[in-house]
Amino acid sequence: MPANLPQAAQDLLDAPTFVTLSTVADDGSPHSTVLWVKRDGGDVLLSTVQGRVKEKHLRRDPRVTVCFFDPANPYSYFTIAGTASMTTENGFALIDELSHKYMGKPYTWDEGTDNVQVIVRVAPERVYPS
Repeated sequence: MPANLPQAAQDLLDAPTFVTLSTVADDGSPHSTVLWVKRDGGDVLLSTVQGRVKEKHLRRDPRVTVCFFDPANPYSYFTIAGTASMTTENGFALIDELSHKYMGKPYTWDEGTDNVQVIVRVAPERVYPS
């Protein structure tokens, strides 16, 4: 059953707040990565590249958590538990939008590579406020 994001969580996700995505590794241990994020309604969108460790983990097991805190008050934080889905459609558009949001410039790090950008969509099932 979908969970609603509190307004404070929405505000943080709409700002250039860094999040930590945790996935389940092959051996069952957690694997965490700091990422840029965007909110799409009640879902959380992240970007990765096809073949990276987190993308491989998500293909095998889509269960995730996304944790983030208010930079002005690190004791105020949220953890979202949910299931991720992935698509490559419009993958570059998302990473470029995130680059503008976080860096203030276009995304150019993958120019000249054959990297395939992947959009990770997390549908919140539970939201834990601090």
